[in-house]
Amino acid sequence: MVTAANVEATAVKTMGWLSADETTIVVPVYQRQYRWDIGACEQLLGDIRAVADSDARQTHFLGSILSTLNTDDSTDSELVLIDGQQRITTLMLLVAALHHTIRDTDPELAAELEKVLVRASDPSRTKLRPHRAWAQVFESVVLASRPAHDELRDSRFDDNYAFFRSQVRVDEVPRIWRGLQKLEHVAITLGADANAQQIFESLNSTGEPLRDHELIHNYVLMGLSHAEQSEIEDDYWVPIEQNTGEFIAGFWRHYLVMTTGREVAVAGERGVYDAFRQQFPRLDLETLRTSAATWREYSAAYRVLLNPSLEPDAEVARQLAYVNTFGRGTYPLVMRAYRDYTLGTATRGELIGILENIQSLLLRRTVVGISTDRLVARLCRAGQQGPENLVRAISRITPSDERVRVALKYGELPHALYVLGRIAEVQSLEQLNGLDLEHIVPLTPGDSWSGDGERIWADYTDDEQNSHRALAQTLGNLTLLEQSLAERAFDAPFLQKRTLYGQSAVPVTQQLSDVAAWTTAAIAERTVRLTETFLRVWPRSAVAGIDDDDLTPILDAQKRRGWPRGWDREFEYVEYRGEHWEVYDVKHLFNRIFKRLWADARADVVVFSDSRGGPIYEAQAWNGQWDQLDENRYLYMGWDSKYMLTAIQGVLDEAHFAAEVFVKYSYIGAIM
Repeated sequence: MVTAANVEATAVKTMGWLSADETTIVVPVYQRQYRWDIGACEQLLGDIRAVADSDARQTHFLGSILSTLNTDDSTDSELVLIDGQQRITTLMLLVAALHHTIRDTDPELAAELEKVLVRASDPSRTKLRPHRAWAQVFESVVLASRPAHDELRDSRFDDNYAFFRSQVRVDEVPRIWRGLQKLEHVAITLGADANAQQIFESLNSTGEPLRDHELIHNYVLMGLSHAEQSEIEDDYWVPIEQNTGEFIAGFWRHYLVMTTGREVAVAGERGVYDAFRQQFPRLDLETLRTSAATWREYSAAYRVLLNPSLEPDAEVARQLAYVNTFGRGTYPLVMRAYRDYTLGTATRGELIGILENIQSLLLRRTVVGISTDRLVARLCRAGQQGPENLVRAISRITPSDERVRVALKYGELPHALYVLGRIAEVQSLEQLNGLDLEHIVPLTPGDSWSGDGERIWADYTDDEQNSHRALAQTLGNLTLLEQSLAERAFDAPFLQKRTLYGQSAVPVTQQLSDVAAWTTAAIAERTVRLTETFLRVWPRSAVAGIDDDDLTPILDAQKRRGWPRGWDREFEYVEYRGEHWEVYDVKHLFNRIFKRLWADARADVVVFSDSRGGPIYEAQAWNGQWDQLDENRYLYMGWDSKYMLTAIQGVLDEAHFAAEVFVKYSYIGAIM
């Protein structure tokens, strides 16, 4: 066997490798700073707990750790860390939290943990020396050398250490240490002549990564025997793939939005896979069989949504096809409603009513220019509370008749073929295939075009031409025309078009044959008439008041990465159960919500905090930012903003107040 000359790779026990006297590690200055957030720490801790409770033979693989020997003669034989900084640093913070928790009660275990943290030759120095800009902060956390009254500071080291301290109780430390001892990685050490950059790029190649549904597939099958894998694959996964085809990734995303009632990010992240793991943290074989049967049922519903012609009921199929006019974004909502219908838990009329309401909501909001983003998750949450709550939630965010009338009078008609087809009572979208969208006043009239047979377009004043152009794509100037007639009507004067309109089989087009001249007044009159039909076809249920201030439900709120220079607030205000709060950022909202709920729903707050291991504690167990709730309880304020927002959402959900809390994102800055 020929061995590599410049690369040595060895599979090792991670804790044993870190505990070895000869292991000391330095992070070079060119490395990025430590960036793991509490979410990543939570995932790591969950993995460690899982492997701690697993069979003694099972381990957890961390991947590879890439380093090279330090060639600086002035230092000890340190390893220069090329790849693996985030993982090693986080493990050190976890071990430090364990050590500080039990050092006064279990000296034997504390000594084992200390071997991971500090150098045998000099216990005042940590085995890991991070980026020099943060070395002192890291050492003060790991060595617990920070003065009690030191000034407040913001660092990921402090945040993540505090998270681990909050999550692991004294009696759980042995369990976590057992899990840590089952971690493994491949230690890759480069020789002096190795090309470290090339090897790093190979390990972090730019090849196509596994997609979310592939990661879900692996996660579902991992840990099963070959026979069990074959069963799940053949009985469940293959039917899901067959039902969803190339849209399998969309199916999983829509399924998770439907079941969690939360938006699932996809761009630049493994959002779907991460959401799946959070929803299904443990999948023993029986749980997997039950869950997979449900996934298969929903995938069968998804198949019909993708191709409504598969639905045997003609009216249901027609309504499903109509919903597809707006894209697949509503599938989380429609999928549940359709599955309930196929199982017999919802009637045909209830399903059609939901589909009609969804169309009214989306079309009206599009007409008046209100975004339809981030609506579906909140409606899924409402639907989980029953059909009446869903209708009320849809009604609340559906624009009024008055706003629609104004928008249709002057605005471009969206989804024009769909709208005119339903107004004209065309029975299906397929029947629209033989019809063209006809602009009565052409978008760009020729000089000889005339609306009244007396004056040609070239004789219209600039104001008259501009008025006609402004109305060219409004409801009143659009109709449907058979393709053979549309070819003859193209750019023809109105009086010539009028004869062709009379030959059409479409009622709303036939009516145009009785119009004497086509002017802006005629367009306005027809808009008014068709608008009333529009409002009947796409009605708004009047069971709830309307929210037109673009408020975001708290469960749909997301921590933004930042805002342009000059902006001085994240929220314009917060609506808390009918109260108007002048709260401008997540940190202050976190403090106010927990203090208010401590007064209004203390039992729910205690349940939430105990189940999550924070953020409320009986003592200020470590240095940091604290706020006192009462004589015996303290609220820790040193979390990162992403954790704070998640905690706000969780505690409001626990208290059943989430549906009554909204935020208004701010776009007003100090420079405006």
